[in-house]
Amino acid sequence: MKTTLKLSLLAIALTATSCFNKEKEPVKAEDITVSQEMVAELTSPPHVPTPIGRRKAKKLIVNMEILEQEGELTSGVRYNYWTFGGSVPGSFIRARVGDEIEFTLSNHPDNKLPHNIDLHAVTGPGGGAESSFVAPGHEKTFSFKTLNPGLFVYHCATAPVGMHIANGMYGLILVEPEGGLEPVDKEYYVMQGDFYTKGKNGERGLQPFDMQKAVDENADYVVFNGSVDGLTGDNAITAKVGETVRLFVGNGGPNLVSSFHVIGEIFDKVYVEGGDLINENIQTTLIPAGGAAIVEFRVDVPGSLVLVDHSIFRAFNKGALGILNVEGEEDKKIYSGEIREGIYLPEGPGIQNMPTTDEVVESEIPAKSFEEQMKFGKQIYMQNCFACHQSEGQGIPNAFPPLANSDYLNADVDRAISAVVNGLSGEITVNGEKYNSVMTRQMISSEEVANVLTYVYNSWGNSKKVVTKEMVDKVKGK
Repeated sequence: MKTTLKLSLLAIALTATSCFNKEKEPVKAEDITVSQEMVAELTSPPHVPTPIGRRKAKKLIVNMEILEQEGELTSGVRYNYWTFGGSVPGSFIRARVGDEIEFTLSNHPDNKLPHNIDLHAVTGPGGGAESSFVAPGHEKTFSFKTLNPGLFVYHCATAPVGMHIANGMYGLILVEPEGGLEPVDKEYYVMQGDFYTKGKNGERGLQPFDMQKAVDENADYVVFNGSVDGLTGDNAITAKVGETVRLFVGNGGPNLVSSFHVIGEIFDKVYVEGGDLINENIQTTLIPAGGAAIVEFRVDVPGSLVLVDHSIFRAFNKGALGILNVEGEEDKKIYSGEIREGIYLPEGPGIQNMPTTDEVVESEIPAKSFEEQMKFGKQIYMQNCFACHQSEGQGIPNAFPPLANSDYLNADVDRAISAVVNGLSGEITVNGEKYNSVMTRQMISSEEVANVLTYVYNSWGNSKKVVTKEMVDKVKGK
């Protein structure tokens, strides 16, 4: 009898031990109970809705309106955007794993075309596209369960799909894990897109979409948040020294991969492709068309940090540039700023002697005629001016002003001479466009200044002024 009792107690103990040691089965998202409903908070870029935190799964009501509307792609350039919620990118949607989303897509009656929505967070045919195809003046409702955490793109999938995306029909939906993301001080919504217009970059007026350029992947503009100034000026994002910043970064495409980088920062964390994999201490992260990433970093020094697609001509020539303005106290241990400026003598001070004055050696072969001024002036232009102002004086959009047909240049010859002799900085307006770059003083003689300006004034539709050495010396003497 005692033996039987011992065996029974041993069996109970083993059973209890096995129960305690057995790993708990993870709860599947599809099995999470939804007991209440709430209306989703939707925001326009660069803003994001309130973090989910530790709230329980709910029935989440999402109401989104499609609007076809004209907007400004860059200064003087208009474009007919097709939008989700009236912005490019579309409204940001924030949910959590296990939510049941009831999605109503409304196509405004003033629109011209049918549309739908494909959410990459959806498990189901077309990501919802098959259930949401809607004509102007109508609306469609469908529902889906959020099974996977991550940052997902959504876009229109109505044929021709590429055209609908290229006109601005894309956005992001964030599905937070159970318990939510770790809190940070600032969160922002940034999304890249490439645009294709009939006119070339900067050509004014209402520009229609160019299908052939899109097929050839020859983008006229590559921008953040729908326009060249979508993340600069009054639209720049902000933070304070010591704050942690989280950027939800998407790429609507339709064609180009983004090499996302913040000049002057290193990403502490990157949620690769918006998923669970986290990389640390990253300089630049690839974001495919139709993909996303979450980047996090702490700002340690004040200043203007520049967000770019590091396929760098896209940033400085096509618009993929944004600003994060950071305020606060400087920390010289982290970044000193300029300490000193010195003279660099690559061949040693015994071989080279830097001039002790600002005197410039005059040309040994003075021009004797207008034709020689043009010849010598062109040589000087190609040596000193070509890189910034280009071969036909067209300048570089958003960076260096044009010299061709330049109202700024033609209005004041003394001012033009002073810019070459003394340099020029600060904001100027040329042909209606604002520029705020730096032109360093040119270490060339008075005669060379006269020659190069005569060449510029007599080229590319300018006023045909002839600049003389005496005119340059007069400006130098002021």
